[in-house]
Amino acid sequence: MIKKRRPITPGTRKSSVVDYKKVISKTEPEKALVVPLKKKSGRNSRGVITVRHHGGRNKRMYRLVDFKQKRLDVQATVKAIEYDPNRSAFIALITYDDGVKSYILAPGKLEVGQKLQFAPQAPLSIGNRMMIQHIPVGTAVYNIELFPGKGGQIIRSAGSFGQVLAVEDNYALVKLPSSEVRKVHKTVYASIGRVSNESHMLENIGKAGRNRWRGIRPTVRGSAMNPVDHPHGGGEGRQPIGMKHPKTPWGKPALGKKTRSKKKQSNKFIVTPRKRK
Repeated sequence: MIKKRRPITPGTRKSSVVDYKKVISKTEPEKALVVPLKKKSGRNSRGVITVRHHGGRNKRMYRLVDFKQKRLDVQATVKAIEYDPNRSAFIALITYDDGVKSYILAPGKLEVGQKLQFAPQAPLSIGNRMMIQHIPVGTAVYNIELFPGKGGQIIRSAGSFGQVLAVEDNYALVKLPSSEVRKVHKTVYASIGRVSNESHMLENIGKAGRNRWRGIRPTVRGSAMNPVDHPHGGGEGRQPIGMKHPKTPWGKPALGKKTRSKKKQSNKFIVTPRKRK
């Protein structure tokens, strides 16, 4: 699915893109399911930059993806697979039997015309959604709820999937893409399969301009700055950082410092923490 571009310019020499023509069946989004997306450029309500390296980007509309999928026991038909500029995965336009249209996160190998079913207990086929207590052990799942009724919150990026390991008492054990094993309530909903666009991670940007289209501005190394601008700055030629641990521009610990609170309420649901590199 990855298409290498002809090296006719320096920008296309090493760049590659996902071959959307083989996957996408509709180029224009459904007008009733999009809303304008305002540019923030990393600024807060006072106009102060709170997130660095954001700015510019092409205009785009936000697709209203339904992560809850609460229209249960109503069969749906896949009408189109579409590109979504706001996420790495593809989305699917579905129409319920009662005529309501909706966007959902598309799993891999989903086909136009396929019938989908969302119910507490549904057939075990790609794209169907059901309670995790009815999903067999070892099944690949995505778009999992963390709390019943809140909608899918985890395993939503391109190519990712989790695995149901067991159902014990009121909880199910799920292995996440990070290798973390986590407890979720057995009544939460999960979708069958793995998220679409598995080739996303193989794309080669090729030139800085493609990142500018996405709204990503250049990132400058602290060691290339002056001492007044960054704790790592200064010195003649290439210099080490000159301190025991690296720091952010504001003097806070960086690179390896654990920031997760030891008192976080959801820590009790983590059975096995993710493996660190």
